[in-house]
Order: sequence, then C-alpha cells, then structure tokens
Amino acid sequence: MNVGVCRLTLRLPENQDLKGKRRAIKSLCARIRNKFNVAVSEVADADAWQVGTLGIVCVSNSSRHADEVLGKVLAYIEDSRQDLEVVSCEQEVISGF
Repeated sequence: MNVGVCRLTLRLPENQDLKGKRRAIKSLCARIRNKFNVAVSEVADADAWQVGTLGIVCVSNSSRHADEVLGKVLAYIEDSRQDLEVVSCEQEVISGF
C-alpha cells in the first residue's frame, strides 16, 4: 500500500473576510473530492482570512499512481481557480505499509 500526502498552502488575495475564505475553501475541497476521489481537508490557518492550508491524501497500490494523482490535483487547482495562488506545496509518497 502506498499513501500520497500533499500539504498545500494557498493565498486568497481577493478575499475580504473569513466567511468568504471558508466558502471558497469548502467549495474547492468538495470539487477535489468529487473529481479525484481523494481525502482533502483544511488543516491549518483556519482563522487567517487570506491564507488556507489543505491536506490531501491518496491511497493506491502504486507509488507512481499516487504521485500522479496528487500532481493532477495541484494542476487542477492552479488551472481552474484563478482567484487562488499556490504559495507552497509539499508532496510525499509513503510506501511499504
């Protein structure tokens, strides 16, 4: 079993308040879950209204497949959401469970 883990920090420069940030993050998480069948959640920066940190996890039989899925999720976020800026991305595949 291989687990792909990604910690993604996003900046929402056009956001004006915490309510708008939560709406944008919740919508993004739902779209990612539905499109890629991965687990995703906001894991940090819950009270910062222009920054959000997502944790994304993929489980697969192949480490290459897990890495590809996480790469596609990142590309999807960068391409589909012009109102978000990816500040940092840490990605790792853990093998051998």
